[in-house]
Amino acid sequence: MIRALYSAASGMKAEETNVDNIANNLANANSVGYKMRRAQFQDLMYQSVLQPGTASGQQTIVPTGLQLGLGTRASSNEIVFTQGAFTETDNPLDLVIQGAGFFQVRMPSGELAYTRAGQFHADKTGNIVTSDGNPIEPAITIPSAAQQVTIASDGTVSYTLPNQTAAQQLGQIQLANFQNPAGMNSIGHSLYTPTDASGDAIVAAPGGQEGLGTLLQGYIEQSNVSIVDEFVNLIQAQRGYEANSKVVQAADQMYQQINNLSR
Repeated sequence: MIRALYSAASGMKAEETNVDNIANNLANANSVGYKMRRAQFQDLMYQSVLQPGTASGQQTIVPTGLQLGLGTRASSNEIVFTQGAFTETDNPLDLVIQGAGFFQVRMPSGELAYTRAGQFHADKTGNIVTSDGNPIEPAITIPSAAQQVTIASDGTVSYTLPNQTAAQQLGQIQLANFQNPAGMNSIGHSLYTPTDASGDAIVAAPGGQEGLGTLLQGYIEQSNVSIVDEFVNLIQAQRGYEANSKVVQAADQMYQQINNLSR
């Protein structure tokens, strides 16, 4: 019964973590470029009362054994990088990545961070920056006299000047990808940083030979959170929590009955 108490308690803690993860997904259902996280769990160690395969005689062995598990724990919450829905905007600097890849963002510390959120703007000097004012990498500066800015699917940025029809190129937006994107570290603001689990960034032009997606101008990528799926997961987590709490109650009642035997 002591095992039952602690095993059920571990299940309640795991479901609390699950609900926390679901709450964060739902809270970011409208965050541009947000990628949902899926909670994953694993069983804890087992107490072997009778090891499977133990000899029960000179020529016989125990076929199944007796092992009692000690509960569960949350092992990870993997980032799911499925494509979110596209929404058209009136901003010519808004971009979505059709396929794999991340925009590169130069942080104030000088380090590079990576994002799927393509809500870009021009700052006072014409640099293309994120909503937080951090410039993209490689840096691209739009002249103040530019009339129309065009960003091609391969990341080429061009513009036209007044009374001119020929477009002039400013540069090319490059994307980055990782061998294991789910292993990246979330730092907030829809930004990620690489880790040893994700591997080093593979940088190339959009639509190139590295398997990177292409760019689409004038659109933003919405969150990939499914409200329906998250509410179903929430119901399952609630029921799992209730079931484990009932095990705690049942074990407590059994202890109470044992204590009453001495009366």
